[in-house]
Formats: sequence, C-alpha cells, structure tokens
Amino acid sequence: MTELPSRPNLSPQFCFSSGALRDFLRFSRSAVDDTITEHINALATPSHAGFDPGSTAQRSPVSGSRPISSEACDSFKRKVLFSTWAARTEALDYCALVAASPDPNDPEATLRDIEMQRDRERVVDERLDPYSGRFFPREARTQVLASLVRQERGVEGVVRNRTWSVVQERCNSSTRGTWQEAMEKCGFDGK
Repeated sequence: MTELPSRPNLSPQFCFSSGALRDFLRFSRSAVDDTITEHINALATPSHAGFDPGSTAQRSPVSGSRPISSEACDSFKRKVLFSTWAARTEALDYCALVAASPDPNDPEATLRDIEMQRDRERVVDERLDPYSGRFFPREARTQVLASLVRQERGVEGVVRNRTWSVVQERCNSSTRGTWQEAMEKCGFDGK
C-alpha cells in the first residue's frame, strides 16, 4: 500500500503557499482515491491453501468478484479512507478561515492601494479608446486563497463521490448511504 500523507502543519504560510496546499491535496488524493481499486483489491483475503498448479488450467474470475470481508472494509474506511478525507477537510476548512480573515501582512497591499489611487485619478475617454475604461486591480492574496479553496472543495466532492461509488460496489454489505453519512457514523466530520 502507498504511504499515506501526513497531516500538514496548518499555518497561514501553508495556505498562502498555493503550491504547498495543492501538493498536499494532490498527494493525498493520489495515495488513496486515485488508487482505490488497488487498495480494495488488497483487502481480499488470499487463498488459505498453498499454490495449486491445477488452478492455472482455468481462467480465474474477475478480481472484483472475490469476496471482501465487511470487517476489512470497515477497517479500511475508518483507518485509511475517512482519516485521509478528514485531513483534507481540515486543511481546506483552515485555509477557508484564513482566507476569510483580515490579512495585515499582505505584501502587495501597498501596491494595490497605489494602483487604486491611480485608477481614481485617471481620465477616461471611451470615445477615443474604448478599452481605456478597463481596470483590473490585483486581487488580495486572501481572495486568491478563497478562490483556490472553493475550487479544491469542488474537486474534493467529485473525487469523493467517485471513490465512494467504488467502495460501495466492492464492499457490498458494509457500505450503505452517502459518504457523508458513513463518515459521521464512524465519528468523522462528513463535510
């Protein structure tokens, strides 16, 4: 099994470094969600008897038909899947809180103020230049972070729905309802 990513040290610097936040989310998704079929296949109990050379005479059924115990599925969901999802939710929630907070340490705040002042002083004659009225101020880093968090939450929803459908398909008896309900049932926040 792939090594699971550790929970990041949450700080405003982690959030404002969009590379660090995205890297954590991508690595976490690739370690669990992108390889969910392999993880579930690994839960199937191998043969208890030794190797039988006669077993190669016939083609074996599709690997998806091997039964997986509900205990193994429940353990995987609790220890791997839901804990990984909870870590990602925690990181996104924290960064959303940072994005909603005032940012007194924004290094580009002065530049933005200067640009805004220049825009107010500018004389615009759209008859001479129809594009002269356009002004695109720099976004504050909290706005950029808020946009990134919204985007990643959307990605997270798609990834979790896809992963959950695979888990439901393979862990028949132990998986019912939505992934949010299952997470809450296991004591995780199912946001």
